[in-house]
Amino acid sequence: MEENITENESENAQPPVGPKTALVTIIGRPSAGKSTFLNTAAGEPVSIVSAMPQTTRNAIRGIVNTSLGQLVFVDTPGYHDSEKKMNLKMRNIVADQLDSSDLVLYIIDSSRNCAEEERLITELLESHQDKLVIAINKIDGPYTLREHVRKFIKAHLPNVPENRILEMSAKNDVGINEVLKALFDMAKEGPHLYSEEFYTDQEVDFRIAEVIREQAINRLDQEVPHAVYVQIADMEMRSPTKMWCRAFLCVEKESQKGIVIGKGAQMIKTIRVESIKALRKIFDYKIDLDLQVKVDKNWRQRDATLNKLLK
Repeated sequence: MEENITENESENAQPPVGPKTALVTIIGRPSAGKSTFLNTAAGEPVSIVSAMPQTTRNAIRGIVNTSLGQLVFVDTPGYHDSEKKMNLKMRNIVADQLDSSDLVLYIIDSSRNCAEEERLITELLESHQDKLVIAINKIDGPYTLREHVRKFIKAHLPNVPENRILEMSAKNDVGINEVLKALFDMAKEGPHLYSEEFYTDQEVDFRIAEVIREQAINRLDQEVPHAVYVQIADMEMRSPTKMWCRAFLCVEKESQKGIVIGKGAQMIKTIRVESIKALRKIFDYKIDLDLQVKVDKNWRQRDATLNKLLK
């Protein structure tokens, strides 16, 4: 009798669900919390974070592994309305990633009104509603417009069901698991795209450059952060535990060079020291950083430079 019950149960049992995998594009306005979400979800500093809008310039991948499978997130530049050459290229990066992704995570800042830039994003997402999860961010802030945001979503993205509209605080790790669960529910079964020990696919030189840029833009004022990029000139492993790296903080004008160097070279020294501290948390070897400043006049207007930097 026991054998028959076991056989019947075996016949009616559902086959086990295998691990799921999806490539997920993150989209949102500048400073909506996209990079903060990615770093919190991955548990590692994948994407640089700053209060300065448009910190992210590239499509940066962060990998989240759980018992349900693997989500490979692509953190895209903040999407906004601008005719500047650099901003147009960053918008093209966003559009390209949407077309190639399995799923899309749209992050909305609930502390701001859903104005024209938000409407531009929803226009871009109209044809992707079948693969869209929406996360209303910064819900624990002192000023939140959750109901306003929900009305905006219903008006502009009416085909997204309620169970795919969630609330979170990326900064304080509130609601992150629910967002991940919603994405896994939509993901398909498939093999991992990366080994489980990976949390990003960024090359070493790119990661070093981004850390230096993060330390610089968080200390510089007004237009200077937008005029900065980092060039890695040389890298050399000088022992199994130590790398030497020469890098340049590049600016557009001579006047900006003086600001980045600072009085008595104090600013560039601080950027160098803090960059080394941050890099020690990422790599399992020490990095000896030779950091200098140089002028690359009007680099944001040159296609050759932009094509190297924006990918």
